[in-house]
Amino acid sequence: MELLSDALPELQAGMQLCQPADVAQMLFRFVFNFLTVGAVIRFFYYPKSRRRDYFFTFSLINVSVFLLVFLLGSVKLKIGFALGIFAIFGIIRYRTESVPIREMTYLFIIIAMSVINALSVQFSIVEMLVANYLFLLSVWLLESRLWMSHTACKLILYDRIDLIRPDMSEELRRDIERRTGLHVLRIKVGHIDFLRDAAMLSVYYKSDAEAAEAVETMTKLPVEKP
Repeated sequence: MELLSDALPELQAGMQLCQPADVAQMLFRFVFNFLTVGAVIRFFYYPKSRRRDYFFTFSLINVSVFLLVFLLGSVKLKIGFALGIFAIFGIIRYRTESVPIREMTYLFIIIAMSVINALSVQFSIVEMLVANYLFLLSVWLLESRLWMSHTACKLILYDRIDLIRPDMSEELRRDIERRTGLHVLRIKVGHIDFLRDAAMLSVYYKSDAEAAEAVETMTKLPVEKP
């Protein structure tokens, strides 16, 4: 009892109801991190994928990682803690479905930005701004056509096998463009089923906003089984 009574004043001195400076700093960095990472998700990832489920997941992972690292980092844990958290979240594997490599890459970027913004109390605001700017610039450059042209691929079950001959390649390309509205770059013939008069084609097309809308419209149309 004497030890407890002696330690009580020290505990009361160490515990404060509110530290306005720390709360203001947390809110500022949270808003900055939410807007910055949200810009990556909303303006770079979502326009091409149109996956609302990943949009929701990435946004909450951003909030969770930032608050976890920021609040636990306030108890004087070293940089090894941040690397451990980064590794734990970096090897997340969803059991319900396999996560595509593009989604995993964006997940990696979101975790990295959240950890950097949460631990940025150890360096200046200018360094934090520059780090986030470099993230945004890199994602924008690699997602744009300035770095390289983006080519997407779509598997199509094609019903006119009379056009899959090498000498009919131009007619085949025009027929697929007419049906799908895609700007077809090249076509690769895969499995051929002569019993059903069908062939599986890998259609490579120019990946832009119009092509994405055309593919999304095609996926919503009912498919007629042979």
